[in-house]
Amino acid sequence: MKTIAMIPARYAATRFPAKLMQVLGTKTVIRHTYDNTVATGLFDEVFVVTDSDIIYEEIAQHGGKARMSIRTHESGSDRIAEAVADMDVDIVVNVQGDEPFVQKEPLEKLLAVFRGEEGRSVQVGSLVQVLKEQKFIDDPNYVKVALDKKNNALFFSRSVIPYPRDPSASPVYYEHIGVYAFRKEALLQFTAWPVSPLEAVEKVECLRYLENGVPMKMVVTSYMGVEIDTPADLERAAKML
Repeated sequence: MKTIAMIPARYAATRFPAKLMQVLGTKTVIRHTYDNTVATGLFDEVFVVTDSDIIYEEIAQHGGKARMSIRTHESGSDRIAEAVADMDVDIVVNVQGDEPFVQKEPLEKLLAVFRGEEGRSVQVGSLVQVLKEQKFIDDPNYVKVALDKKNNALFFSRSVIPYPRDPSASPVYYEHIGVYAFRKEALLQFTAWPVSPLEAVEKVECLRYLENGVPMKMVVTSYMGVEIDTPADLERAAKML
C-alpha cells in the first residue's frame, strides 16, 4: 500500500495565532512536526499542506515538501483531501501541524490496523492516550473519546466522558490525539458530506464520520506529547524538549 503523510498547517489559528511558527528549541513547531514525521521512515512521501506563504517557505527553504491549498477549508481533512485528490495513494495519514513530538511507534501501530483480514474493513483510524490528570480531563481543549470493546470510537467530546456518576467505578479517560489515517476514498467521501450537527456543536471534525455511520478504529498508545493549542502548551513543550 502506498502510504503518505500530510500535515495540514493553518497560520491563523483561532486560539493561538501563528502557533506553528513559534520557535521551540532551535526550530519552529511546524518544522519539528515535519522533520519528526519524515524521521519515522514509515511514509513514501511527507507533505505540509498550507494556506500560508510563510509556512510554505518555512518548509521549502529547509528542503521539505509543501503544497499550497487552492481553496479555503474549514478542517484539516478538507485541506488534505484537496491535495490528494489527484494523487495515486492508498493510505493517507493526517499528522496535525501542532504535534511536534511525532514518534514512530504510535504511527506504526496506527498503520497496522489497515493490514490483514480485519484491516480490510477499516476505513478510518486514529490515536488515543490515557488521561490521568484531572485538570486535563476537565479541560475542553483536550478532546475525550469513549471506546467500545473493540476500540471503535463511540463518541468524541470536549466535555468529560464518561461522566463519573459513580466515581468508585474507576472510569478510564482517553484523549484523542490529532493523528488520523484514512483510506483515500474514505477521506474524499468525508469532504463530500456537509458539516454534521454534533461536529458543528463540539467543533470536533471526526464526529462527521460517526454521524454518517463510518466506524473509527482507535489505537491506544502511551504517547505523551503536547499538542500546541495555547501559549501554556508551548511552555510545556519547551520543558519536555
